[in-house]
Amino acid sequence: MDSVHPFLLEDLDIRGVLVQLGPSWAAITGRRNYAVPVRDLLGELAAVTALMGSNLKTPGRLSFQLQGHGPVSMLVMDCNEQLQLRGMAKSELSADAEANVLTVGGLLGDGRLVLTLQPKTAETPYQSVVPIEGNTLAAIFEHYLEQSEQQPARLWLAATADTACGLFLQKLPDADRRDPDGWNRIEQLAATVHPEELALPPETLLTRLFGEEKVRLFAPRQAVWHCPRDEEKVRNMLLSLGREELEAMLADAEVIAIEDEICGHEYRFGAEIVDELFPPDGRLLH
Repeated sequence: MDSVHPFLLEDLDIRGVLVQLGPSWAAITGRRNYAVPVRDLLGELAAVTALMGSNLKTPGRLSFQLQGHGPVSMLVMDCNEQLQLRGMAKSELSADAEANVLTVGGLLGDGRLVLTLQPKTAETPYQSVVPIEGNTLAAIFEHYLEQSEQQPARLWLAATADTACGLFLQKLPDADRRDPDGWNRIEQLAATVHPEELALPPETLLTRLFGEEKVRLFAPRQAVWHCPRDEEKVRNMLLSLGREELEAMLADAEVIAIEDEICGHEYRFGAEIVDELFPPDGRLLH
């Protein structure tokens, strides 16, 4: 688990990726208490983000946001070129909301998909905003990929409390010349996959789906949840507010509490933080 497995159907010029997240996915949700439909949708987004992040060629961070006006107002997932993942969801649904009672449209309402790519070597990020089109997260990203890469693509996603998995196929430019029926055949074979099968060992799954085809499975890449505490960053943010602003905040509450929503960390500072960040002038003794 926690691996991204690229593969190639060599005789057909069709590429694929199998994403299987386990401990990293459990770590993302470990401090949360999401309703099952929200958790599963976030897991599917985690699988897509790892898939897309595995294509990053230079150091940087890739982020996806699904924003809407439904019971789920936002889903966020991002990763860097090392496949270090982090993410969260904002939802009005209680933890005991029933599973599978809401579609993506029912959860998000009228929404949009925001992709942000921030290379380390560039000051300005690249951002793409598109309306949500599709009844499933897989359909939303299929539409996005076909529009952005100009090649047909198919995606199957599944998430539970323990795993977040995805199977991706993309038709490459030479596919029709290799086999005019190849893409149609592989698409139909892949469509027989059951959600629980996406967590099978890659060799087992790909042989089961494409047993009559020549499949080259490449070395996997490891993914990991990476969301460490960063108190220095929070202190610098408080420093930028100024002494008077901090004193005003402490006048309203005994403690300044700052929540890192995406990582689930909370930072708490008492009155002593004012003098720590803004040391008072020395006292005059004589």
